[in-house]
Amino acid sequence: MERIHITQHSSLGAFWFAGWLFSIGFLRLDFMQGLLALLIWPYFLGSHFAI
Repeated sequence: MERIHITQHSSLGAFWFAGWLFSIGFLRLDFMQGLLALLIWPYFLGSHFAI
């Protein structure tokens, strides 16, 4: 029987989540706008930093 071992080598997800929470607090968004930001924020970051 094989065992599968999963190792996470970066904490990029934690930084993304912290940035998302910071953005919601900084922009003073309510709950629904915060959920929308969860979907849209990564797109705008990607389009901004893709040169």
